Amino acid sequence: MKKIVEFVSSRIFLTAAAVLLQLIWIFAMLWGLGAFSGHIVSILNLLSVILVLWIVNKKINPSYKLAWTILILALPVFGVIIYLLFGQSRVAKKMTQDSEKVVKEISNYFRETKTTRQALYSENQGISNQSAYIRDYAGFPVHRNTTTKYYGVGDDMFLDMLEDLKKAEHFIFLEYFIIHEGRMWGAILEVLEEKAAQGVDVRLIYDDMGCVNTLPPRYYKGLQAKGIKCAAFNPVRPILNIVLNNRDHRKILVIDGHTGYNGGINLADEYINEKMRFGHWKDTGVRLHGEGVWNLTVMFLQMWSVITRTKTHLPAYGPYVYHPEEFEKDGFVQPYGDSPLDDEVVGENVYLNMINQAKHYVYIATPYLIIDNEMMTALCLASKKGVDVRIITPGIPDKKLVFLLTQSYYQQLLAAGVRIYEYTPGFIHAKNFVCDDELAVVGTINLDYRSLYLHFECATWMYQCRAVSQVKEDMVETFEISKEISLDMCRRQNIFRRGMQSILRLFAPML
Repeated sequence: MKKIVEFVSSRIFLTAAAVLLQLIWIFAMLWGLGAFSGHIVSILNLLSVILVLWIVNKKINPSYKLAWTILILALPVFGVIIYLLFGQSRVAKKMTQDSEKVVKEISNYFRETKTTRQALYSENQGISNQSAYIRDYAGFPVHRNTTTKYYGVGDDMFLDMLEDLKKAEHFIFLEYFIIHEGRMWGAILEVLEEKAAQGVDVRLIYDDMGCVNTLPPRYYKGLQAKGIKCAAFNPVRPILNIVLNNRDHRKILVIDGHTGYNGGINLADEYINEKMRFGHWKDTGVRLHGEGVWNLTVMFLQMWSVITRTKTHLPAYGPYVYHPEEFEKDGFVQPYGDSPLDDEVVGENVYLNMINQAKHYVYIATPYLIIDNEMMTALCLASKKGVDVRIITPGIPDKKLVFLLTQSYYQQLLAAGVRIYEYTPGFIHAKNFVCDDELAVVGTINLDYRSLYLHFECATWMYQCRAVSQVKEDMVETFEISKEISLDMCRRQNIFRRGMQSILRLFAPML
């Protein structure tokens, strides 16, 4: 009974109930108009056709077009309203304009070093081309004077994060999708409060929708009272709003401009296995020390400037400001971001570039495998060319319907020779790509439509870094404790399960 009362009084329930009531009111009003005049229904049907034609001519993924076209034509009024509320992969026009302005202002401080580009080009022209794509279409340069350390579980990364936070002397920037009160966040918050009291510039961005069930309303006000500068991305309001469809899914920690963390790990106890939810929670991350942290700093300050509508003098936060000594070299690193503010699907294209140019192997870890035709074709073709393609998905899912959809892609991949493993100990939340012992990406970008098209994301691209071999070693060890899925296992599924998967596949872009 207590749990029911807590759920009914929770912010997520109240918000959902308010939105549902607004939808019911809209449909009731339209229903009344339809009963009053058949001409109204005809007009709405015409508008549905016009909307479908507009969607078909948009520069978006064909699967996305198909799903919305079917819904709108099958249920004209309902489909149109749902699309206008949740179907558009863009944020508010004002935010887009503000972001473009910030990018323009920082361009003079955020350029690539020619010697670094020349060194990468000399090493491998094909790899340099992949890196140049990130520079030109995501806007983040490649760096060389940086060391890397990879973490195969959040438990280990958390310990190093705490130690580095305690060493902070000038500023700490955090940007996270989920924060949940508990041991992990409690320990971090204690350090942040101490540092803020010492005069350290502490800033935090959290996604309010991501924290809708983990933090109380206006949580940022309590942190501000403690001296921590805090802003909630996309504050949840109980009104119909398309902006709620876009989330800040990034995970970034920057300390004094020279030390940074990136990966899939949020600030909640399940990520360090302090709390068990779906068996052992495996997540990954990477620590950077050096010039490469500059990309994470700029990424954070871009978002901070947009949502707080304040200006920041970027050069004051550069990697050498509080670390005048030279940094150690460890290959090439390029943290980058992706957003729904443009028509460029950077997150997916970086993955496609890796798959298409792999010569020996591509190992992938993802919690969700909901892929479009381009990704399916690339994975299957790479395997058919003789590349060893392997994918790890959860053994214990966090969302059963989404996992059922994930499994619906197995058969086609397995038939092409791709090997698929399910992480037996529990849930794998890692977003890893590694290929040919030389290139790896670790970050927040899932293989699903929401992550690739609707969210603000980030990842770290690494070439010839120590972390690359560490990612591969971790992946190989994970294969050994996971269950390999066979083609025969997929074919033995009952007809009802296959039928459900077929329906889910049709609306995969909406999940």
